[in-house]
Amino acid sequence: MSQIDVILKEKVENLGAEADVVKVKRGFALNFLIPHGKAYEATKGNLRHIEALKKTRAIREANELEAATKLANRLNKQRLKFELATGQGGKAFGSITVKDIENSLAEADRQFRDVDRRQIQLAKPIKNTGDFEVSVKLHPEVTATLKLKVSAKAAEPSDEETSEEEAGGEEG
Repeated sequence: MSQIDVILKEKVENLGAEADVVKVKRGFALNFLIPHGKAYEATKGNLRHIEALKKTRAIREANELEAATKLANRLNKQRLKFELATGQGGKAFGSITVKDIENSLAEADRQFRDVDRRQIQLAKPIKNTGDFEVSVKLHPEVTATLKLKVSAKAAEPSDEETSEEEAGGEEG
């Protein structure tokens, strides 16, 4: 397999960011990266343009860091409330998962819709009531702490219990 050096023009997932010189398979470079404008071949002439790409990369990374910091500050102030259905003896039915947290964040504020569930760091689903803190990794350098309050949902009487209460109320 022959490989070729290319200079990336933009951030490419699992490959690199602007101004990175990466070695990729020739077919990938010639059939995808170069035709789609994501990279160009690393020739002596093209290597001179790296400085301009590095400036673009620095600006983009600074903007991403600033946006992540602002979002982290808002997340640190956010408190989410959840209710878990519990049975006799306080045993919980179900749990609070990363998906539940993501949905609750999206409902709380439009700006939180950008938070992806893979960024929420929850070791295992929450199956207890109480206060919890969950880390949200927004950027390699920025991590927010989200506060959760999980309470027990008020137990609803079953159909048998309600019919007995109604029957007893009519007789008295």
